[in-house]
Amino acid sequence: VRFANGRLERPESLRFTVYRSRDAAHPRKRHRRILVSETERLCYVGHNFGSEVTKCNSLCRYFVGVLDKSSGQMEVYNAEIFNMQPLLSGGSCWLLCPSQSALFPWQGARTIPSGCIWERGAQRGQAGAWVGTVEGGSHSQSVTAQVQPCLVSSGCVPSGVHRVSRGVLCALQVDLCIEAFGTSKQKRALSARRMNAVGSDVVSTAVTKAAASIIEARGVTALVQDVAQDDVQNISAFLPPCHEEADRPEHVYKFEDILSPAEYEALRVPAAALANVTAEEVAKRAEERSLCSFVLEELKFLPTDEKSRDHKARCLWFLDTLIKFSQQKVIKKKHPMGPECPHIISKKLMKNFTSLTYNNGSIQNLISASMKAKITAYVIALALHINNFQTDLTVLQNDMKLSESRILDIAKALRLRVSKAKGEPGLEGDQSHKLGTLSLPLPAQKAPEGQRKRRKMN
Repeated sequence: VRFANGRLERPESLRFTVYRSRDAAHPRKRHRRILVSETERLCYVGHNFGSEVTKCNSLCRYFVGVLDKSSGQMEVYNAEIFNMQPLLSGGSCWLLCPSQSALFPWQGARTIPSGCIWERGAQRGQAGAWVGTVEGGSHSQSVTAQVQPCLVSSGCVPSGVHRVSRGVLCALQVDLCIEAFGTSKQKRALSARRMNAVGSDVVSTAVTKAAASIIEARGVTALVQDVAQDDVQNISAFLPPCHEEADRPEHVYKFEDILSPAEYEALRVPAAALANVTAEEVAKRAEERSLCSFVLEELKFLPTDEKSRDHKARCLWFLDTLIKFSQQKVIKKKHPMGPECPHIISKKLMKNFTSLTYNNGSIQNLISASMKAKITAYVIALALHINNFQTDLTVLQNDMKLSESRILDIAKALRLRVSKAKGEPGLEGDQSHKLGTLSLPLPAQKAPEGQRKRRKMN
């Protein structure tokens, strides 16, 4: 349950009662439920049918999991959301017929005149009083009628009592009746309602003045930029640190933010095989598909300078490791990339590119969709450093097994300019490839436009 006017401080102090529809044969009515709870100050009612019910139950399925700490197993049950509304005094109005007897304080027992509007003052299911105001004639006076109330539901009303519309009863008259004859519970509810009541015109005026002052102080342009900045904050959490004030492309995404000096030094031994690779070995690895297409293509153009050759080999080895790591789902091994992978690199992959999940009584490392997007962003940033800040996004897309729209969204979040180029003859045929270029000044960062419309299939 959730309460419309606040949250519970002591849930154990509440007791709930569920009422089910008796019409079990009707396909719709048999699922109707009414949930009732009572606190020291108010009664709350929630139901799963009617025009005022939220659509969350029809659009989603809810479950409640109960974890057995001794066995480590969780049992899952179907659940339903009930929006509990406070049952305020004055919400239900009833009219007693002229034939009903009542006790008038000024004339004794007699027949109640026509035009008396009544409201029950006792709790549900208990004997109590119906308090109201006599309307009509030249005066208006408060009266009390001793009746035996019942649990009111659809089709169940006291004998001789007829329901009238809510607009007939004046709110001021109801409050006066509660002040004079209401129970202590009703009086507390009335006091709370009066304290929380704020006129709609006052709220509207205050909001208008506040909005006008903010717009006048900051301007519309600044406010729009603030909204755009809030939209991209969630995106930036999965991207390498971006230095927008950089004066050169290599300083936008610094190499030290992708690989620390200690991690870069640890790659010297495993990357030595790539630095000394021959053309025959490249062809053999292409047949075995032991390296991704991007790395195989870049190995054909290793620099002749020893220092530059070693640097590019280290970057290619780490990029290939990132791509292979992204293909996994749940990490179960202590060394997911094999014993040849340095410990500091394995620790970096587990810490920065996985999320923790609880399954079968143990904690596991999971590569979720958001973590795969983060890996893709770091792969693109590293590929930019390898290829002089222009890289083939289509080759990386095929290696990471992503859709074109997905990798383009990540590239645009990295502030790249995307253009078309003809692909290499050996890479996925002659399809049109997308190039991502990092150049200054950086384009404005935009939040994703949401889910694209699906094309209709004939």
